[in-house]
Amino acid sequence: MQALALCVRALPDHVRAWSRRRPARPEVATVNDSRTLADRIEDLLPQTQCTKCGYDACRPYAEAVASGAANYNQCPPGGAEGVARLAQLLGKPVIAINPDNGIERERPVAFIDEQLCIGCTLCMQACPVDAIVGAPKQMHTIVKDQCTGCDLCVAPCPVDCIAMIPVTGEATGWDAWTQQQADEARVRHDRRLARQTAERNAAEARAAARRAAASAQAEAPTDTAMAAPAAQPASPAADDAEAKKKAIIQAALERARRKKAELAERGEGPRNTDHVSADVQAQIDAAEARRKRIGIDTNTSDDDESAP
Repeated sequence: MQALALCVRALPDHVRAWSRRRPARPEVATVNDSRTLADRIEDLLPQTQCTKCGYDACRPYAEAVASGAANYNQCPPGGAEGVARLAQLLGKPVIAINPDNGIERERPVAFIDEQLCIGCTLCMQACPVDAIVGAPKQMHTIVKDQCTGCDLCVAPCPVDCIAMIPVTGEATGWDAWTQQQADEARVRHDRRLARQTAERNAAEARAAARRAAASAQAEAPTDTAMAAPAAQPASPAADDAEAKKKAIIQAALERARRKKAELAERGEGPRNTDHVSADVQAQIDAAEARRKRIGIDTNTSDDDESAP
């Protein structure tokens, strides 16, 4: 102990002062940063949301890297610098980008040929950052400053009117993309996800309400039959109107029968019956159907009506 005390006294003054300020248990540390490893990884990704990593967006890829389900070299938009950033965070060596996920390239921007666009909105549905503006059956356009160059709008286009045009010259990876652009793309993507979630929840709520209403209606007949008043007979006014209508039609038929009988007595038959057009025949069939529906027999003769 005396030797240890002599060694401590032999240390420089500033070292002895630092040793006195050290906590009693240096192995116990207080962590104030609430971000998880997945959060830190996501912060280092370019947020193009291009799915080239094999995941639906940058966040799922970050979670997969954090859990060890994915490697840290699967992000072509980030390029070699992106791999180096992740390697430093994870304490691993820098490796090349996996060619199965793509290659580092100049950043492109989508361009829509206005002469070919049919306004199908499929590209709008595919864009992960809402960088396409348009309406159904109207020409669409790209918001250049918001496009991340993800290519996702190209495949759904049914008329091949979208082209990806490089806009960064020879700059690739993070040299062709800034942290501010990444942050803005991330915000737009998160807003899009929130909107889609709200729309999906609303649609599910409406569907559930319709199912509940249909179920209640299916279970209601027994109760409603007891509670509903008995069916009221038709009013006299309605009966009179229906009877009047039938009487008018019957009188017209009687006139037609009498005219037919007069023609037969003179040896004349009905005219214009040999070449009836399809349209006229359809009208005749419809008229016959209406007469049968209201209970008028068109084949009743005078003799039949006089029979008991």
